Amino acid sequence: MSYMQTNVLSHAQRVRRLYKEGCRQLQSFYQQRHIFRYQAVLLRARFDENKSEVDVRKAKKLLLDGERELFLKQHPQPFKFPHQPGGVAFGRVQHVPDWLLDTWHPLEKAQYPEYFAKREIRKKEFIERWEKKYGKMEESAH
Repeated sequence: MSYMQTNVLSHAQRVRRLYKEGCRQLQSFYQQRHIFRYQAVLLRARFDENKSEVDVRKAKKLLLDGERELFLKQHPQPFKFPHQPGGVAFGRVQHVPDWLLDTWHPLEKAQYPEYFAKREIRKKEFIERWEKKYGKMEESAH
């Protein structure tokens, strides 16, 4: 159930997210930098008009109206950075776990002697740091 929201956002956090997403939507509509910047300044001015609002009900209504306007005016194909979810390169580079190198055959390791020598030193340093911080692991009696 990782899709469920586990924390509640404050009003200020929701306003900041609304502003940032508004800027991202403007970036999708206006690819030319100078036009985008002009539109972003206008958007910031709209936010600054109401930044000192003290009435909680009115501030909440402004936020909900802003979220609704953002939803209604969203770009049909919003700009996505390549490595963010939905981007063209998302998930392309697979993480290779370090322990996989321990499964290499000795002849394969012999092709990269300097790398594996440094790796062995780093592994020993890591184990020493681990034992210094958490103590040595106890041998289990079989």
